[in-house]
Amino acid sequence: MASVDALAAVPLFSSLDEEQLVKLANWFHVQNAHEGVRLVGEGAPGYTFFVLVDGTAEVSSASKTVAELGSGDFFGELAILGDGRRTATVTSTSPVRLLVMFGTEFRQLEAAYPEIASRLIETMRTRAGGLAEPV
Repeated sequence: MASVDALAAVPLFSSLDEEQLVKLANWFHVQNAHEGVRLVGEGAPGYTFFVLVDGTAEVSSASKTVAELGSGDFFGELAILGDGRRTATVTSTSPVRLLVMFGTEFRQLEAAYPEIASRLIETMRTRAGGLAEPV
């Protein structure tokens, strides 16, 4: 289970009060990885959403770096909200601590916190070049 303090430090969840953060914390579990670990692979099925709490990661597509991620950034929403496939590879560039949420809990998050769902959809559209439609 994620800690309330870890969630409170994530900009995506800044609008939530403590009671809401407690509920949300139950939907996440914590995962740690060393530097150089492939966290998700482009083209693979994607059923999980990730929030990077500590550390850094690189996002690549077609073997080209497209973004660098740091604490507070998230990834995995494109596969869950889109067609179910990962659109990029994410590899840790330092030791990382992640909060991980499975698709079932992600759908609960969408229903319980529509303002967060809206931000995720907007981020998805931006990352997909404006072509993605919410599902």
